[in-house]
Amino acid sequence: MSHPITIQDTHAAFEQESLCRPFGFKGRYLTELWQVVAKLITVEGVSGLGLGTQSVLYSDSSLFSAHTEAEGNALMYELTVQALDILKDRSFATPLDLMEQLIPEVLERGQRLTGKQDLNPNFIYNALVSIDHAAWVVYKQQNKFLDFDEMVPEPYRATLSHHQKRIAVMYQVSYGAPLEELVSAADAGYFVFKIKTGYPGSQQDMLQKDQQMLSAIHNVLGRKRTPHTPNQKIYYTMDANGRYEKKELVLRYLDHARRIGAFDHILLYEEPVNEQNEEDLSDTGVRIAGDESIHDVRSAERKISQGYQAIVLKGIAKTLSLSLEIARIAHERNVSCLCADLTVNPILADWHKNLAGRLAPFPEIQMGLMESNGSVNYQHWNRMLTYNPAGTAGWSRPENGMFHLTEAFYQRDGGIWEASPHYSQMVA
Repeated sequence: MSHPITIQDTHAAFEQESLCRPFGFKGRYLTELWQVVAKLITVEGVSGLGLGTQSVLYSDSSLFSAHTEAEGNALMYELTVQALDILKDRSFATPLDLMEQLIPEVLERGQRLTGKQDLNPNFIYNALVSIDHAAWVVYKQQNKFLDFDEMVPEPYRATLSHHQKRIAVMYQVSYGAPLEELVSAADAGYFVFKIKTGYPGSQQDMLQKDQQMLSAIHNVLGRKRTPHTPNQKIYYTMDANGRYEKKELVLRYLDHARRIGAFDHILLYEEPVNEQNEEDLSDTGVRIAGDESIHDVRSAERKISQGYQAIVLKGIAKTLSLSLEIARIAHERNVSCLCADLTVNPILADWHKNLAGRLAPFPEIQMGLMESNGSVNYQHWNRMLTYNPAGTAGWSRPENGMFHLTEAFYQRDGGIWEASPHYSQMVA
């Protein structure tokens, strides 16, 4: 039985981290990502530090387009600060209860702050990630839970009952990624490649460029073999981030994949159509996965009814609390889950491994499945690793295209409870 927790004080700070090159998806490009630190202090003096990586482009692409990149980030950070202010003197039993309290108020604040009544709920979740993580740290400490497994509330434990030893890493392929980098990645052991579709331009231009990119990728990867999949094939996943307006265009893309021999390599297609599209996708011939379109339990159930056969969990983009709720629905409906990145910092990547490693194995590969692309996108990734107390641990770097989660990982929960001097100093 957990005890009520009351927040007495809060703090926040952020720093900017540059990317190696413009990172393209949703028809736009990012050049940097803000790393946010939130600190919660309870009336008993227990403190918890949480991190968040902001991605305005991911969470609300129309807001991103209407502002400079810095302006969009400033709006999201201001919303985090306002949410922390709301929290003072608030009490909660679990972080899930806290998020249930906060979300309606923060949504209203966000709409006022941005002047956007149709503000995407993902903007709210992304702004709350650092607070949610800090709440889980406080929750564990104040209740003296031994580890992540004991911390997970009882209704969600069956969903997170596994301890995967291997997690396949989805290697990120952004617009125009150099083909030689993909070949090098495959030679280094990567065997799942996540291809960003939805190129900038009109729907027809987008489709043509997406098809050309798939042809180029399959030309260099299609004949390679791996010992880590049952059929020894390298797998592709696609992610359109909702850029396709109609199912018919998705089918044309998949027909192209058949023509060039790439169709049997497709493990799943993530968010092919825009969020408002209600077409049934159960007859596409590939596993369809939902991500941005899933904001809560109700939207998860709706997407499952539209033929979606996988759900992408983003505890590092939509809060761990919401991810637990959605994972439980997926578990009950026998829908597979995977974890996808937001180009997060190393500590958040380890938080995500704790979620990905406890999910059921992804069927076609019989291991966990997770995207992690920070190491190839951040200009100063190696420096960021030094901020992580577990940054030198074996699980922090992929080997042969997989994260290897040893017993030491689960005994230490990947080091997520250990204080980071760098981020602690930012809110000292």
